[in-house]
Amino acid sequence: MSSSDPRPAVDDRSPKTYEVRTYGCQMNVHDSERLSGLLEGAGYVRAPEGSEGDADVVVFNTCAVRENADNKLYGNLGHLAPKKAERPGMQIAVGGCLAQKDRDTIVKKAPWVDVVFGTHNIGKLPVLLERARVQEDAQVEIAESLEAFPSTLPTRRESAYAAWVSISVGCNNTCTFCIVPALRGKEKDRRTGDILAEIEALVGEGVSEITLLGQNVNAYGSDIGDREAFSKLLRACGGIEGLERVRFTSPHPRDFTDDVIAAMAETPNVMPQLHMPLQSGSDTVLKAMRRSYRQERFLNIIEKVRAAMPHAAITTDIIVGFPGETEEDFEQTMHVVREARFAQAFTFQYSKRPGTPAATMEGQIPKEVVQARYERLVALQEEISWEENKKQIGRTVDLMVAEGEGRKNGATHRLSGRAPDNRLVHFTKPEAEVRPGDVVTVEITYAAPHHLLAEGEVLNVRRTRAGDAWEKRNQEEQDKKQGVLLGLPQIGVPEPLPAVTGGCAVD
Repeated sequence: MSSSDPRPAVDDRSPKTYEVRTYGCQMNVHDSERLSGLLEGAGYVRAPEGSEGDADVVVFNTCAVRENADNKLYGNLGHLAPKKAERPGMQIAVGGCLAQKDRDTIVKKAPWVDVVFGTHNIGKLPVLLERARVQEDAQVEIAESLEAFPSTLPTRRESAYAAWVSISVGCNNTCTFCIVPALRGKEKDRRTGDILAEIEALVGEGVSEITLLGQNVNAYGSDIGDREAFSKLLRACGGIEGLERVRFTSPHPRDFTDDVIAAMAETPNVMPQLHMPLQSGSDTVLKAMRRSYRQERFLNIIEKVRAAMPHAAITTDIIVGFPGETEEDFEQTMHVVREARFAQAFTFQYSKRPGTPAATMEGQIPKEVVQARYERLVALQEEISWEENKKQIGRTVDLMVAEGEGRKNGATHRLSGRAPDNRLVHFTKPEAEVRPGDVVTVEITYAAPHHLLAEGEVLNVRRTRAGDAWEKRNQEEQDKKQGVLLGLPQIGVPEPLPAVTGGCAVD
């Protein structure tokens, strides 16, 4: 910078801040926790809430599943361009599935981006940021195979009491609507011992609920040819002292075997909740999607789950308007929805994704037809969700108190929590102190399609180690904020890193 340069000098004594913006599936949420952990390990500090775009480093962790993913990314990058021009030293990084897909295109369309990294090398982000800063040139590095499981990297978990645990990455399926396998690669499983060791370490930190993650989570064990590996893993989780709740997402009907149902029903800390993607109820459409099950197989799984766990809440994903879908095909989907009686359904209008077989199929459905079918499906599912929730009235349930789940809690003097079946319950705030991670017992008194109310007195409050962990983290964050306000010394600019050597989803 010349002596006449009017731009303000950068104060290298102040801490560098970061912001991570996440789009897409739970895999991306988990990856973002690792990106935050990596940046904090490199000396950055999280930007204050509400300071969107004002951080020294802004990271976009992208999704490529939906059609408007590209437009959303480039629109957000465009908003940051003038901010970056005004702030010397600011850096922008783009990672995730869209980065894996578009690679050099991102820098061509948005030349103010400093770093582009893929789904397989998120651990390189701090190094790439440092290299971009030193060389004053964009760094694009896309690994073609996994360098490290996300769960083995440093982390800054969003929750003190609940955690994601990745058991596999990638997918061996070839669904014609999905681009994820091309971006995440073939399925690769973690060693069971590593998974259990991570869970035990998380429990030691106060975590009481974990969610096992995989693109096709119940195909776990395919690497070693053990079809019962996933059910064995669920049962092993049952033996971890202090682990109160185990969930998993997302399974595939093809690999959902009877031993998994038995493990769920017989392992007390595995929750009576199942997210089972349907996608379509039509055998014709399922075949065109290359989904390796049919309507009868899907409904048979639901029947077996309900027989083993009568109070299980089952949710699903459904795509409306897949190429070639007829009115009769759509009615088959409506039939399955009526039969399965899902607690909730995440419904999507078919989105054409370049690079997928479905994008070039004949019989693309007109937008107005898709919209009309979508609205009919949503109306039916809303009715069923409400009816199923009304069945909960009068039940006594244990809720794990949640943070940030009730937008109106301040005005209504309520708190929120999740029942074992993952239903969201807003309950009357008790006189006793209740922290996120603690467990309360309540009676359900009212039902809406998407939540329940417990309007009476809380029947019991159980303080937990998870609540202790939340309280400790909250106090530490308050202490940090007070330290900043008082002008206390903070860590400086991250130390230079060594040079690099070498290189969801709903659907």
